[in-house]
Amino acid sequence: MKKYLFLLLLFATVSFETQKPEAYDTGEWFKFRIHYGFINAGFATLEVKEAVKEHKKVYHVIGKGYTVGMSRFFFKVDDTYESYFDKVTNKPYQFVRKIDEGGYTKNQEGFFNQANNKVLVKNYKNNTEKTFSVTENVQDILSTFYYLRNHPNIDKLKVGESIVVDMFFDDEVFKFKLKFTGREQLKTKFGTASTMVFRPLVQSGRVFKEEESLTVWISDDENKIPLRIKASLAVGSIKADLDGFKGLKSPFMVKLKK
Repeated sequence: MKKYLFLLLLFATVSFETQKPEAYDTGEWFKFRIHYGFINAGFATLEVKEAVKEHKKVYHVIGKGYTVGMSRFFFKVDDTYESYFDKVTNKPYQFVRKIDEGGYTKNQEGFFNQANNKVLVKNYKNNTEKTFSVTENVQDILSTFYYLRNHPNIDKLKVGESIVVDMFFDDEVFKFKLKFTGREQLKTKFGTASTMVFRPLVQSGRVFKEEESLTVWISDDENKIPLRIKASLAVGSIKADLDGFKGLKSPFMVKLKK
């Protein structure tokens, strides 16, 4: 569950170009319902706010994930991820990670020096800090999601092609790869939407069956909204659907239910 909430916050994102209109803006808010079969396991939210860093206005995104009901009784999750990133370049200035997953806790804050390709990570739980070398134009977990939504090539991908992003997470940089698999009409609680379908490549092991066990449906419009995420786990599968939204920059292109 905890890895799935992490991946949901990643989705509920090469060089950046500003020619394509932004897919989002301050005030955007998403809520996702996470379910395991008929069981309502939890919720996750993503919200775009505004803040000031280095004397300039930046995006401040807050992502939260939490279990509810019986799922919370068996495995309590209360996670908060935050990211401050530039409105033009999408480069992150700072990230926050506060998690409580079945008693496992982490309280970190990272400060990026993009000019020198460094990130200072402060661990408040252990009262330590360490500086890591990172690649140029590296993203954090949340800035990656918004970077990909606004990527200039997202609408130009052919089936089988991928976008690769360097992402800093858990004190290291790794390649996050998003492969385009085609387009589908997806039935949602809001109506039927045209979607682009992607497979994020993840490491197989204890949780996921194989490298391509995740599938993500993104609205095929200017918003690039994550509408559904489905994961095949070692035991069964789990799914998250968009449950609510507000503050979209562009109209949500959906065929309403009759």
